[in-house]
Amino acid sequence: MSETGTGATIFGCAGPDLSEAERAFFRDADPFGFILFARNVESPDQVRRLTDALRQSVGRDAPIFVDQEGGRVQRLRAPHWREWLPPLDQIRQTGPRAAEGMAIRSRIIAWELRAVGIDGNCAPCADLAGDATHPFLRNRCYGETAEQVAIMARHVAEAHLQGGVLPVIKHMPGHGRSAADTHHDLPRVDVPAQILTDTDFAPFRALNDLPLAMTAHIVFSAHDPDRPATQSPAMIRVIRDQIGFAGLLMTDDLNMQALSGTLGERAARALAAGCDIALHCKGDLSEMQAVATAAGQMGPDSLRRASAALTWRRDPDDVDIPALEAKLAQMLQVGADG
Repeated sequence: MSETGTGATIFGCAGPDLSEAERAFFRDADPFGFILFARNVESPDQVRRLTDALRQSVGRDAPIFVDQEGGRVQRLRAPHWREWLPPLDQIRQTGPRAAEGMAIRSRIIAWELRAVGIDGNCAPCADLAGDATHPFLRNRCYGETAEQVAIMARHVAEAHLQGGVLPVIKHMPGHGRSAADTHHDLPRVDVPAQILTDTDFAPFRALNDLPLAMTAHIVFSAHDPDRPATQSPAMIRVIRDQIGFAGLLMTDDLNMQALSGTLGERAARALAAGCDIALHCKGDLSEMQAVATAAGQMGPDSLRRASAALTWRRDPDDVDIPALEAKLAQMLQVGADG
């Protein structure tokens, strides 16, 4: 049994319990890992059973991811888990202590995730907020300058790692100039290459040592006028060579309608462009079968990056969660009193 899955995929599942058909499929497809959504979450005990079942289906300690940014994008919610302000709202409220506040918040989130068997979080968002940023993304960002975003994202990533949770930087090489929601449309960014290098790409360059990243389904016409970054060899070269990211690169969700073609075609184009992993989140078994067939097995370079990413996993540091909660509450209250 290999340390890492050999399938060039990350898959979701349909509900709160794993079906026998899903177990059999995952055993054969051997995906790198899994991802959970709100449909998979009912209670802490149930999520723990599900994460155990997912790992048992592939016979190894596969990474299990979730989107737990806080604010609108968090899959584990009250009453069993904490509710969080949108990241940009918290950053503004905590002012000069914003980086510390984001680190505390992320350490608590990591603690909650590890308690139910989740050891990967699709965060931080290193996208640069701007006047045109679509509302679906804007308050998920960490700021309007590359320097601020890089600082906040670094604190978020390091706090996750301290908590034994792998951070996934998104959306590489930058989603902030998107005026459209990629769940429904394909955004196009018509900005000169040098401006992109100096602004949108800069936070990702500052975080290029981290182990995992997720792509953006966006056309950057200065580099490739025809294909979104997820499916563009030119943009993957920008990510690898200009941004300098050497880690494991997964696609954003293949079900987003920014991409065209069948699910199999979407996966094949992304991996041909240079992505390592095809991410399929919907949990539809027939769709997963098509994606698995198209994605196939990871090649030697992708397997090396996958193995390297998993070496970043560690046991959580000891932490006093009530003390961290009290400290963050005090910081937020001071900010609110302003």
